[in-house]
Amino acid sequence: MKTAKELAKHLNLSVSTVGRALANDSRISVKTRQLVMKEAERFGYVANRAAQMMRGGSSKLVGLVLSDLGNSQYSIGAHALSKTLEAEGYQLVLSETNDDPDAELRQLRELISASAAGIVITPTKNPRPETIRLLKSTPHVQWIRRHPSLGEQWFCFDNVKAFEAGTRHLIALGHQRIGYIGPPPSTFVGEERLNGFRMAQMSAAIDEELMVFGPGASSEFGRAALRQLLALTEPPTGIVLGSLQITRGILDEVIDQGLKIPEQFSVVGFGDEPGFRWWQPGLTTISVPNSEIATACGLWLLHQMKKGSAASSAPFGSVTPGELVVRGSSGPPPGRISLPRPAVPCKAQGMS
Repeated sequence: MKTAKELAKHLNLSVSTVGRALANDSRISVKTRQLVMKEAERFGYVANRAAQMMRGGSSKLVGLVLSDLGNSQYSIGAHALSKTLEAEGYQLVLSETNDDPDAELRQLRELISASAAGIVITPTKNPRPETIRLLKSTPHVQWIRRHPSLGEQWFCFDNVKAFEAGTRHLIALGHQRIGYIGPPPSTFVGEERLNGFRMAQMSAAIDEELMVFGPGASSEFGRAALRQLLALTEPPTGIVLGSLQITRGILDEVIDQGLKIPEQFSVVGFGDEPGFRWWQPGLTTISVPNSEIATACGLWLLHQMKKGSAASSAPFGSVTPGELVVRGSSGPPPGRISLPRPAVPCKAQGMS
């Protein structure tokens, strides 16, 4: 049974009654709605969404355009976003760009051609002009990253304060030679995280050879960068890591080389996957509240979609704080004694 007309004939009802019942229209009795729903499910009826939209209905698809679906930071947030939208009858559709502006544009074209009701996007560094134009005509919100040309509605993590807190933690333990391995400052998150690292050391000279930049989505880069730092004549006594994938690579390299943490050097990672608390002495790391950020993002987008206007959306930006979770991978430089330290909150810069 493929059409509403066939379902109506089977139930001896008018097509309009069946259509309203399937839409849960209050003008149709509860008994009739339940009957129609039951028979529709029994016969595998699927509503023709395109036809419904031509009759004035609205799309229930929301696109989520991400750089990397393999990043658990994003997958955790995507799950929370999906649940938030599902509660209001919307379905989340995932797209991956691999930080390629052309792929980003292709994904947006497909979503908008499918009449997506809204878009959640983690933008690339340099979106194409057509990407900017397409988003101006569609309710959308930026998540985790933000680009000024894509509008002033965004929900992000306070990278600056988080990395400042992580670096200050090592300074408080007595470290002076602190390394940094992270995404290049030419990227949005790379710039913010490096700024936080630098801000913590405002009163001290920073040795440029202790900072290594490369693909934030590459665990292999993390491995190679650690080898590079440890090969220095005077290697760092502590290292701050600028992405989840880099952190994964570093932890694997530490195990493969049989290095002792924090006896040889301390590590402050990024992200807090379940296994990080069990890794060797437990990883001191910057924890990101991805579920909370994504839920807030979804609620805001629902509000915008109900308004039905993309261009008139008022500017709104939210910066969410994280937490520095202190475990056993951070301690004093070799030869000094450490005392246990509690978790350190990373206070947000505020909301604009």
